[in-house]
Amino acid sequence: MNIVLIGYRGTGKSRVAQILAQRLNWPLLSTDAEIVTLAGCSIPLIVEQQGWDAFRDMESAICKRVGAFNQTIIDTGGGAILRQENVAALRQHGRVFWLTATVPTIMARIQYSKNRPSLTQTKDPVAEVEDVLAVRLPLYQAACDQIIPTDNRSLKDIADDIQGRL
Repeated sequence: MNIVLIGYRGTGKSRVAQILAQRLNWPLLSTDAEIVTLAGCSIPLIVEQQGWDAFRDMESAICKRVGAFNQTIIDTGGGAILRQENVAALRQHGRVFWLTATVPTIMARIQYSKNRPSLTQTKDPVAEVEDVLAVRLPLYQAACDQIIPTDNRSLKDIADDIQGRL
């Protein structure tokens, strides 16, 4: 069984994945890091040069590959759930945990990040988060086995919660 973390940007997936991997002594795989390695450049550059469809195609290939792994912590990009084929691949051997946060929490966590290209080209970052979440919330819900709220919680507490639900 794999532990798969899904959720919007800034919900804590990457940092919680690191804690779980260390505790369980399982390998950690970040789908976004795998895409960067595959493309040989940053995600913003992939999107700028090749577009979102090319990025999503790379993401799907990686989800298919890592979905066959076992005893791996898989930290997905926030949009991995946009394609049903990704969800099916990740659920193949995985227990899927959806990390959630409110818009103010997300904004506080991602406001200084430069590695997150705009998803909608909206000028107002808050409006972008709200718009994207409106589309993705039902997809996250359908893809997950468990929901893990992350607002006002430490990374250790979130990791404890996930481990307690296994």
